[in-house]
Amino acid sequence: MTRRPLPRALRPFEVRQFRFLAGALTLSLFGTGTWLVAVTWQVIRLGGGPSQLSQVATASAAGVLAAVLFGGVLADRVPQRLILITLEGLKATLVTLAAWAALTGALELGHLVALAFVIGATDGFFYPAYSALLPNVLPSEQLLAANGTEGVLRPALMTAAGPAVASMAIAAHSPGLAFVIVAASQVLAVVGLLLMGRTVFEHDDDGGRSGAAGVLRDVRDGFVYMARTPWLLGTLLFATAYVLVVVGPIEVLLPFAVRDQAGGGPGEYAVVLASYGIASAVGSLAVASWRLPRRYLTTMVLFWGIGAAPLALVGITTSLGVMATAAVLMGVTGGAAQVVWGTLLQRRVPKAMLGRVSSLDFFVSALLMPVSMAVAGPAGEAFGLRPVFLLAGLLPAVFAVVAIALARMARDELAHPLDLTIPEAEQAGRSTGQATGTDTATVTEVVAEAPLDRPAAPQDA
Repeated sequence: MTRRPLPRALRPFEVRQFRFLAGALTLSLFGTGTWLVAVTWQVIRLGGGPSQLSQVATASAAGVLAAVLFGGVLADRVPQRLILITLEGLKATLVTLAAWAALTGALELGHLVALAFVIGATDGFFYPAYSALLPNVLPSEQLLAANGTEGVLRPALMTAAGPAVASMAIAAHSPGLAFVIVAASQVLAVVGLLLMGRTVFEHDDDGGRSGAAGVLRDVRDGFVYMARTPWLLGTLLFATAYVLVVVGPIEVLLPFAVRDQAGGGPGEYAVVLASYGIASAVGSLAVASWRLPRRYLTTMVLFWGIGAAPLALVGITTSLGVMATAAVLMGVTGGAAQVVWGTLLQRRVPKAMLGRVSSLDFFVSALLMPVSMAVAGPAGEAFGLRPVFLLAGLLPAVFAVVAIALARMARDELAHPLDLTIPEAEQAGRSTGQATGTDTATVTEVVAEAPLDRPAAPQDA
């Protein structure tokens, strides 16, 4: 009897290593979501306001920026699974110490700022390693579905399940109890990564690139690749502007909008986050169940740009329901865009460069995140929440249109289709060449970047 194939979105789970990797990612993301709410209400418990929360959020963003470029180099030089095991173990240790300090009353704001910086740095190493590991675990045709899985897990756990558990723990006892839950989830994530077993590790020969000079040369090569790749540069510059106007208001001011405008507390704040998380999971799952859109660059950037518009409602409403609805609309579009983006990097960037390019994704797009975090709190106190959220909702659409035009994304996505078989790609290349004057080399590049039939997922090394 012929076995019925799994739905497209679930096919990566046929690979044993991916099942363990997805389990470890689930536990890690759950811990992160619990941590984000716990640290927010720990700051408030210590008598802090928007400015104090800005300090903690800024420290976390600064930690990411300080580490992420080196994280990309490390991911291209060291087996990525080993990096993930080390990071999850370090986070478990640090959060355990924070839990002890919180439960004994010894935790102070300065401790939270320092801890946020270090945990942010671990995130800076985590993302490039995970992104570079995935193509070594799965064949290329399953990467969209795997990124969809991450797109479902990340919001569902970071903005739904994690915050919900954190708010219950805070209501039952204190943020310290939520810290204990975070530490336990990180320990279990380490166990999952250990059970996963060794994986294939593809990398370039160092060629003498040792020591600090070699590391800096690797970082430089990543920037050169970005500068010479218009679709990548355009998207990352758009993301930089997007982060500047959107992330600070969400991370710093949203808890106070819930509290001051809607009269809510940790539970109501968790509802808004959960609305975003569930909607983002739905958007991710939808994209993972389909082929990549033909206009993948345009679709992705417009999803992010136009999808931020509902944020303008947050500053003017006193209704928790309206805030949750705005979060739903942002979540669906943002989740869909993120899945396309992750797959795009893994399909069009050479494997030996993927760690560094993934780190550049984090670095360039988050370059102004500390500024956004640092400015959001004081701006909210000085001008009020309404104008800050209004700008955060309306400006990204303008940034999106500018990025699409300047980077010529519409032309690029037709010249490099990712949703076609090789014969279809050849025809697309000929059509594009006739329309735009592209030569035979472009047609060859189109075919090279089209989906190919890959062998089964790599076996354990």
